[in-house]
Amino acid sequence: MKRFLVILAFLGCLLAPEWANAHLLGPYQSVGRCTGAMIDDLTGDTIYLATIRDFYVFPKRKFRNKRQERFYWKTVRDVKKTLPYAKEIAKEIEKTGPMLQQMNRRQQRRFWKDYQKLLFARYEDDFRHMTVSQGQMLMLLVDRECGMSSYDCIKMFKGKSAAVFWQGIAKLFGNDMKVQYDGQDKDKIIEQVILLVEAGQL
Repeated sequence: MKRFLVILAFLGCLLAPEWANAHLLGPYQSVGRCTGAMIDDLTGDTIYLATIRDFYVFPKRKFRNKRQERFYWKTVRDVKKTLPYAKEIAKEIEKTGPMLQQMNRRQQRRFWKDYQKLLFARYEDDFRHMTVSQGQMLMLLVDRECGMSSYDCIKMFKGKSAAVFWQGIAKLFGNDMKVQYDGQDKDKIIEQVILLVEAGQL
């Protein structure tokens, strides 16, 4: 009986699009890794609708040696550490971009002076405690989330001279702010790690 109920619930999830135009009886509720709601379909029956998160399955990873295995788990650590910051940076750019377009040059300078103090107070300590590899990972993920490199982000908001200055600082630590993300090729493993982390599988 219990097995039958599980199968029935699973079929209900698969058939959910059939009742997409149904009337919702209540707000969505989080149930484990599902999001569900009680709905009333056209026949008047009450049905449980659940939308299951994406679940990713990749070929089992085989490491040639311990060094390669350590590098993989270091990548996982770096992604988990820096991905939230990259997403936060993307949000900040999306929020401030339209505001700055409505300001003249003088207003922009005044805005950045105050905004920079706010950002430093909020993130400086976290960024100072990042490793060199985490710094490079953050720059990669900024390009992934924002659609532009860290260098281009600074150039757009602070000007070319500021971008060149910070690129020079990055180079001193063996990093490159112009690095571009390629999840289809050179950064394919990082892309897989990101998908697994976002899905709660890592």
